[in-house]
Amino acid sequence: QVQLVESGGGLVQAGGSLRLSCAASGRTFRNYRIGWFRQAPGKEREFVAAISRSYNTYIADSVKGRFTISRDNAQNTVYLQMNSLKPEDTAVYYCAADLTSGNYYYPDAYAYWGQGTQVTVSS
Repeated sequence: QVQLVESGGGLVQAGGSLRLSCAASGRTFRNYRIGWFRQAPGKEREFVAAISRSYNTYIADSVKGRFTISRDNAQNTVYLQMNSLKPEDTAVYYCAADLTSGNYYYPDAYAYWGQGTQVTVSS
């Protein structure tokens, strides 16, 4: 089992940057695939980015070229670097983890979730 804690959210102007962190407990962090999802008010949770155990990355089309995902297994942390932020990026951002080789893009494919961190982008 793994516990996840997100941090790094906040209020930023359009065009600005934020780096979100997802810190995980446990000594087997390197075995988990990690995903970032976001949920805006009144909308479904949507895929943002994911990283595999072997460091392959997957990025949603809506953020491609602006967001990058990386992991530091020594620190048990996954990062989401968000640049050129837009008001439509405003949401609660969640990180999620799973040990299985499932689908990276669907929330149901992840067993463990953090509590989320709010990102607000002002115009």
